[in-house]
Formats: sequence, structure tokens, C-alpha cells
Amino acid sequence: MIGNGRESAMLAARRERIMAAMGGGVMLLAAAPERARTSDILYPFRQDSDFDYVTGFTEPETVCVLAPEAPERYVLFVRPADPERAIWVGPRAGVEGAVERYGADRAHPLDDLERVLGLLLEKSPFVYHGMLRDDPLAQRLLAIIRSAQAGRPRSGTGPSAIRDPAEILHEMRLRKEPGELDRMRRAIAIACEAHREAMRAAQPGMAEFELEALVDFTFRRRGATGPAYPSIIASGPNATILHYVDNDRVLGDNELLLIDAGAEHAGYCADVTRTFPTGRRYTAAQRTLYDAVLAAQLAAIDTIRPGATLEGAHRAAVNVLVDALLAEHLLEGSRDEIVEKGLYRRFYMHRTSHWLGHDVHDVGNYAVGGAPRPLEPGMVLTVEPGLYVPPDADDVPAALRGIGIRIEDDVLVTETGNEVLSAAAPKQVAEVEALRGSAG
Repeated sequence: MIGNGRESAMLAARRERIMAAMGGGVMLLAAAPERARTSDILYPFRQDSDFDYVTGFTEPETVCVLAPEAPERYVLFVRPADPERAIWVGPRAGVEGAVERYGADRAHPLDDLERVLGLLLEKSPFVYHGMLRDDPLAQRLLAIIRSAQAGRPRSGTGPSAIRDPAEILHEMRLRKEPGELDRMRRAIAIACEAHREAMRAAQPGMAEFELEALVDFTFRRRGATGPAYPSIIASGPNATILHYVDNDRVLGDNELLLIDAGAEHAGYCADVTRTFPTGRRYTAAQRTLYDAVLAAQLAAIDTIRPGATLEGAHRAAVNVLVDALLAEHLLEGSRDEIVEKGLYRRFYMHRTSHWLGHDVHDVGNYAVGGAPRPLEPGMVLTVEPGLYVPPDADDVPAALRGIGIRIEDDVLVTETGNEVLSAAAPKQVAEVEALRGSAG
């Protein structure tokens, strides 16, 4: 539910910008479907990110229509209020609430979708509708569009083209508004608190799932919806598995613990990773690789400014990591040759950055016109280099085998450079070891 007049005004202004960019036509957006967990139990509902971005409406089985040239420009089709159902699962906004609380110019029961929307599309020259969704509501919309197109030869009107709403919505979502940044700052602050709590609590002999419980508890205790993605609590060799989520190993002595965990708050995500020792201090071998990853991350962050590119940040991180791998004799040859041939990917196999916002891997093209996209103020991205030495790397010194390290921060592009939004989670060795020294 839209919480206040400020948020209502923000959404109304956003819809005006969307409709101005449409150049006519009609945009159709479907709410996320409910998903069955078992025969009669549903997974917790999360609204479709595009739908939430445009409407703020929190219920499933809803259709949003934006029609800039129609008398009623913003229309919602919703489930009607159901007092008996409300006893079991809570009240619905209904047709009246869709207008009064969510700012729709008009609302209709969802059962009227074919009749009302069909008449509207008969006069629309084109329609914006996403083709990737394959749930019943999206298929229902597609059938209405096809019906309107089928009548075009007789009437001479109706949609002749289907366009992707992402052309407009995802470009807008890439540049965060002040209200969005407020939500992101809150999500990231909660995530940083959870990382500090985990650093204080971790001890050899604990199970990874105990720390997962602590992290996720901190998210909820501080008002987040929960984790923005399954929390990664990876100890020892598990840290070399990029998306490890079993979280069932017992922490050993003097090994590293990689925690990749972000909170979701008010529909916006954090994505933060820290790697710290299960003991009080990094061992010499751990410190060697950790210093390399930290230096690579700082070098990449230093490139983030308007006009720079994510490709430039990745290149800066790779150069530092390759130099470290050469110094430790994990790679041989020249830096240029190793980078050109991608030989470093044995130990660093992912990219350095991705967009962040409504989704953890947020929307927006990474290239424009075949070239890396220049960064602009208001964009938010991660910077997350790492090194991962396989446990079975027999050609690597034994002390380095099975070490996985990633350091990830959430970074805002500002007018003059960047702001690290997740700086509250310690990553400098002295800060981490000071916190570890207070553990237990």
C-alpha cells in the first residue's frame, strides 16, 4: 500500500514521465503471479518489479493500463474486495481502494478485463507488453492483444505492433530517484549491520546455517522484508563456489568465511559481501590474497564516476589481480598476455559489477550502440572482485588451496565521482581484525 502523499506524488510523476516517453499507444503491465509452495500453501508474494515501479500496488492478479491519449490515462483491473476471504488472508484494496489509495483514474474488476481493455485497444496503434512472461494473466493479456489485432483488417484501427515496456521502464529504473536512493540506503544499512553481527558472532565449531539465521534475523529485526537473495554463508573451500547456498558446513579453525548477503527493504535490494577469518586474524597466506582482492576493489571503485564504464572498472580490478597472481607465481607470463587470453579466469571467473536496485541484478543495458555504457549520476552498481583457488589445485602452494575471497560494495555514481553506500561494513584488515578480536 502507498504509505504517504509524498510516495503517491512520486509514483504519479513517474507515470507521467513514462506516458510522455510512450509517444501514444497503450502500456499493459501484469502483476506477479502467486506461486504454489505445496498443494495449498503459497510462497510469500513479491510484486513484479516493473509493476511495483509504476503502481506501488502490492496485490497479485492485477493489470495496469497506461493510456496517455485516453480520457482515463491510468487504469487498474483488480480483484474485488472480498470480506469473507479477508478473514483468512487479509483485505484487498478492491476497486474503490485502487482509486482512493493507489491513484488510479479508474478501476475495474479483473473479470471486466476483456470487455473494457478490448474496446481500448481497438483504437490504439500499438501496445507495450512484455513477451517473456508466461503465467495465466500475461497470456490473458496477449490473447486480448491478438483479438484486437485480428479486427484490424476490418476496422482499419487497432495495434499493428507490440513493443517491449523495458525500452522505457528499464532505462528509467537505471537512474535512481531520491526516494529510491532513500530506500536503498536503508536496505544497505541493514545489510551492513547484519555483516557486523556475523563478524562478531562467528566461531569455529558453529554451523554455517547458524550464521545464516543470525543474518536473516537481523534483516527482519531491522524492518527489512528479508534477504534480497538466498544468503551465502561459505566457509573454507565452500567459498570457492560462487553461488553456494547449502550453508550446512561446520566452520573450521583458521579458515576464511565468505558471507554474501543483502537485505530487501521497501522493494529495494542491498548486495554486500565480506570475507573474514574464523580466527582472530588472517593467516599469512589468507592475508596475501585478501590484500590483492581489496586492492583490486579499491582500484575499481576509484574509476567509478560519470562518463566511466563498468568495463573500465573491471579492467582496473583485473590488472591488480593479475599482478598479484604473477607475484605469487599462480600465473606465469606477462600481464597483457594473461589479460588478453583470459588466463586469469581460472582464479577470477566473474565480472566485477552489476546494476543494483529493485532487483539484485537490476535491469538496464550494459552497452549502448555496441560500446560500454557511460555511467551517469544516480546509477547504483556493485563492485565485487574476488579470487577463488580450487581445493584440488595441485600446482598451487598448499596454503593457498581452497581459499575463496570476495569483497563487494554497493556504489552510487554521483555528480563528481562516487559514494560507497555500504562503507559501514568493515573490510580493511585492521577493522576486521579488531571486530574479530571482540568476538565470542
